[in-house]
Amino acid sequence: MSLDEIVRPTCVEIDLKLLEENFESIKKHVAPAKVMPILKANAYGNGLIRVAQLFQKLETDYLGVAVVEEGILLRQSGIKIPILVLGGMLGNQIPIFLKHDLSMTASSIDKLNQIDETACQLKQKAKVHLKIDTGLERIGVHYYNSERFLEQSLNCKHTIVEGIYSHFASADSTNLDYTKLQLERFYEVLKFYEKNSLPNPIRHISNSGAILQMPEANLDLVRPGILLYGVYPSQEVKKTIIVKPTLSWKSHVVFFKAIKPDHPVSYGSTWKSDHFIRAVTVPVGYGDGYFRSMSHKAEVLLNGKRYPIIGSITMDQIVVNIERDSSYNGDEVILIGSDGKHQITCEELAKWAGTIPYEILTNINTRVPRIYHE
Repeated sequence: MSLDEIVRPTCVEIDLKLLEENFESIKKHVAPAKVMPILKANAYGNGLIRVAQLFQKLETDYLGVAVVEEGILLRQSGIKIPILVLGGMLGNQIPIFLKHDLSMTASSIDKLNQIDETACQLKQKAKVHLKIDTGLERIGVHYYNSERFLEQSLNCKHTIVEGIYSHFASADSTNLDYTKLQLERFYEVLKFYEKNSLPNPIRHISNSGAILQMPEANLDLVRPGILLYGVYPSQEVKKTIIVKPTLSWKSHVVFFKAIKPDHPVSYGSTWKSDHFIRAVTVPVGYGDGYFRSMSHKAEVLLNGKRYPIIGSITMDQIVVNIERDSSYNGDEVILIGSDGKHQITCEELAKWAGTIPYEILTNINTRVPRIYHE
């Protein structure tokens, strides 16, 4: 979408050059392991299709998504790269995976058998990655019950086992003891292939936190998510790779007003001043993913200065206190990003909202237009 097509004064801007630089930094750091960019949840707010198009241009080996619908959208948009759907699935979805050439996560013996039987019926070859639960307790076969699962995978005549993987529970924390234990468990599972003189499928377990802190977990392939988009997975994580935020969130002033003392602002009348102030209205709210829980805490950048939001954040609008300063309709307002020497980060919004940066990025609604800069 071009600037000329934007109707809403609120938009997200994505710097594709920075995204490419982040990818190359990660790729260099983990070599010779390959990189599977994770594009789930609208590519962490950056826009699923446009981001996938960039990675296709960069000839990435794999893409990862969470649900089959994301994979279908990518195929319908001309993405030819191998795509792994990381989430759980139901048996009646298997034909859809096969139709769109999507690799499935086989998370149990029953699922594996269903996949193989469906592929047989449809006279196709299914592609799967075997999911091992090493301690996250979501989906996957427990590491201590995995041998029968791997044996059964060898009996599947209509299924290609492309990979085997697990997922870390706390690789972005300071204490990596549990992460190291999970890696040990995964290695124990993988001994099955050596014991049976079989080649390893693609082995992968490393997420953003592990990429930064545990090079021994890189194996054959790594799966960067939030790190790819220039946001570190936690405050404690070691920043062994320099990445820059790819996304900025902007709006514009649509109304300027003077507010008298003791005149409450917004729903619930939760805020009022004891003196005359000037304020501006900005067309963004929790309907866009700008969390209501940030009311009375969040700040924005306007004309190179920080100003607080006053009153409750509403579905579509916020009010900003500029005290005695001036502003005009059309002035740019930075919600996430930089203006002069000041910056508001995704991490700050997460702190104000009482959540994590992941939730901030993935909750920016699709009604907010995305603009791409190359």
